[in-house]
Amino acid sequence: MKHLLTLLACLAFFVAQAQDNTRPKVMVMSVRAEIDPRMSRYVKLALEHAKESKADYVIVDMDTFGGALDDTKAIVELLLAFDKPLWVFINSDAASAGALISIACDSIYMSPGATIGAATVVTGEGVAAPDKYQSYMRSIMRSTAEVNHRDPRIAEGMVDERVVIDSVKQAGKVITFTTSEALRHGFCEASVQSIEEILERNHVKNYVLERFELNVAEKIIAFVINPFISGLLILIIIGGIYFELQTPGIGFPLLAAVVALVLYLVPYYIHGLAAYWEILTLIVGVLLLMAEVFIIPGFGVAGIAGIILTVVSLMLIMLNNDYFNFENVPLGDIITSLYATFGGLAGGALLLFFISPRITNTKAFRRMALTDTQERSQGYVATGPVQSMEGKTGTAYTVLRPSGKVLIDGNLHDAYTRGDYIEKGTPVVVIGIEGVTLKVKPQDL
Repeated sequence: MKHLLTLLACLAFFVAQAQDNTRPKVMVMSVRAEIDPRMSRYVKLALEHAKESKADYVIVDMDTFGGALDDTKAIVELLLAFDKPLWVFINSDAASAGALISIACDSIYMSPGATIGAATVVTGEGVAAPDKYQSYMRSIMRSTAEVNHRDPRIAEGMVDERVVIDSVKQAGKVITFTTSEALRHGFCEASVQSIEEILERNHVKNYVLERFELNVAEKIIAFVINPFISGLLILIIIGGIYFELQTPGIGFPLLAAVVALVLYLVPYYIHGLAAYWEILTLIVGVLLLMAEVFIIPGFGVAGIAGIILTVVSLMLIMLNNDYFNFENVPLGDIITSLYATFGGLAGGALLLFFISPRITNTKAFRRMALTDTQERSQGYVATGPVQSMEGKTGTAYTVLRPSGKVLIDGNLHDAYTRGDYIEKGTPVVVIGIEGVTLKVKPQDL
């Protein structure tokens, strides 16, 4: 009896599975935010998933005021290349880029009170972009409308205020249709209240509906792109490098800086924001700063150039710019990148000057770094005549920044300064002793 029940359960499972495989599959993807590289990647992943899962229908749940033109074009190309029925449900607004994406779908459905149109290209300041961009948008709107058998002149009129269409549009305004107007002029199949109503109108029954969601890895990538998180990562990069320089050999601060740098760069690269030249600029800036600290004496052209290249590249990586052309980058994005970059740098500076002394005095830090000194009062004896050298003079045998070697009475000694940078060959005077290391300063000070 037990084996019979198990067999029946298995049989019921396989029958249910077979039935599910024969039921129509509907996938819904949400376009409910600004059209940017993140949305472009989301649509790409959604359509790939639709193909892998063998979805029979795809519905775009639309509510957007538009976004970047290049990302919109990428989305339109993906939609036009999709070989299954593709419908859009405009539940509120399909403005600008949203209008173009809607026209790229096989069928358009709108909720009562929704709108579609107003596709004029604007700059980051919110004013109309130069005519070359408007011309490009007009051509895309016309060709996309023609593909899906809609009036290309009306699609063009959503971009160009100069277009005149009898009983539809006068000069001086761009077209923005309400649901009833879109129905009347062939830019909407029906007014519906829900996605379920769309399926009912198309006689899709007994279906399996799935809403596409990003996986955990993609959600993490989208989370890291948040400007506030980017600022924190910049802070960790700066702090990690600083603490590694202060305590060479520990490894953990440098590892934290490297991980933060990877987390900063990879998401922006995946989303198409970080171009090769921007990443290369960042690397060159960091290398110049390292050269200034470890190789080149003083602080000059290399250090200043390194700072400029590093800051500029960190900002540009966050923006959807075309080299140094920012016409189509919203002003808000530029301001946000400025806040994130300089906020991270300012936070790093505060970390170095105010927080680092507290960290270096913690027990955890002392367990990782050797901070104790071997005092004479504790029984330690120097292996040389350094105990009686205070006040003696010599020369810097190497560059001191702040540590190095000095030559006194023909003998080399380890030495460090109070933080001063001392060139090789500069006369120095011993002002103190720490263990077997001399504390020196320039003789003329």
